Amino acid sequence: MSAAGASPTRGRQRRGEELRRHILLVAKDVFLETGYERASMDTVATRAGTSKRSLYAHFESKDKLFLAVMDWVRELYLGRLKTPDAYAEDPAEAVTLFCGRFLQLMAWEPQVRTCRLCIAEAERLPGSSSAYFDAIFASTQERLTGYLAEHHVLDAAALAEDLLARTVLPRLFRTLLNVEGPSRDEPGEEALPAAVDLPAIRRLVSAALQGG
Repeated sequence: MSAAGASPTRGRQRRGEELRRHILLVAKDVFLETGYERASMDTVATRAGTSKRSLYAHFESKDKLFLAVMDWVRELYLGRLKTPDAYAEDPAEAVTLFCGRFLQLMAWEPQVRTCRLCIAEAERLPGSSSAYFDAIFASTQERLTGYLAEHHVLDAAALAEDLLARTVLPRLFRTLLNVEGPSRDEPGEEALPAAVDLPAIRRLVSAALQGG
C-alpha cells in the first residue's frame, strides 16, 4: 500500500485516540467536581465538545467511562512515580526518595479528590475502588518489594508494606480527613524536598534497612 493510501486511516485512528484521551480528561474533571451520581454523560459530551453519539461510541455507559478514567489515572500515576532505581544508586536513598515521591503524589489535591471519590463510590462500584487500590497502593508496594528483593533484603514484601505505612499513611489519612490540607502545587520531582519531610523518611528507611 502506498503512503498516500495509508495516511487517511492512520489519521482517523489518531483523531479517535486523541478524542478518547480528551474525553477522559474532561470526564475526570466532571467526576471530581460533581461526584459520580451527579455527573452525567450529557455534561461530559458538552464539555468535551463532542456529540453524545460519539461519547457512547467510546464508552457504553457512565460506569464504563468511570472505570476508564480510573485506568487512565493509574497510567498517569505510575508514569510519575517510576521505580526506586530511577531515583538514586544508593539503595537507602533510592527507597527514601521513592517513598517521598509516593507521599508527594498522594498528597496532591487532584489525587486526594480522586481517592475520596473512589471511597464514596466503594459500596456502589466495588470494582472501581478495588481497581484504584490495586493501581495506586498495590502497584506501589509491588515496585518497592521488587526493588528490595533485588537488593537481597529479607522479607522484602513485609518491609515494603511497613515502610509505606509508616512514611505515607499518617499524612495521607490526615489529608483525606481534611485534618491537613492537600498540596495544590504541581508535584514535580524538583519540588520533592519542599513537599515532604525527607529527613524523617530517611531516618525511618535507614533504621528499617539496618534492621532487615
